[in-house]
Amino acid sequence: MTRRFVPAHFRLAIRRSFSGRGLFADERIPAGSCVIEYLGRPATAKQMKENRGKYLFWTSERSMIDGNIPANTARFINHSCAPNCEVDIHKRRVYVFALRDIAPGEELSYDYGEEYFEMHLAGSCRCTKCSPL
Repeated sequence: MTRRFVPAHFRLAIRRSFSGRGLFADERIPAGSCVIEYLGRPATAKQMKENRGKYLFWTSERSMIDGNIPANTARFINHSCAPNCEVDIHKRRVYVFALRDIAPGEELSYDYGEEYFEMHLAGSCRCTKCSPL
């Protein structure tokens, strides 16, 4: 199936989450939909060290996006080992797609990958699947 790299403008809301703030669906999102684009500015390795990688998204071995901008609500999508979304990098842009139907009120999540935990959380995952409330 060919993906359409155009977000469908679903109603989303930033709310309190198990880890602070999260991004939630305010309407049903069908499986396979392009939910949102991860927005930001091109970033350098120096910038990564300065802000310790928070909201930085690697798009290739040498390039990344600094998502710490007000317009980037996708930065509030939290990690899960049982995610309902996945990311797809297309022409150095990052898009978030629904892996399954997402119900209204459900928090959006994707798997950040092992490297994230090695760099930021000493290898331990704190998602709701691994650390239930």
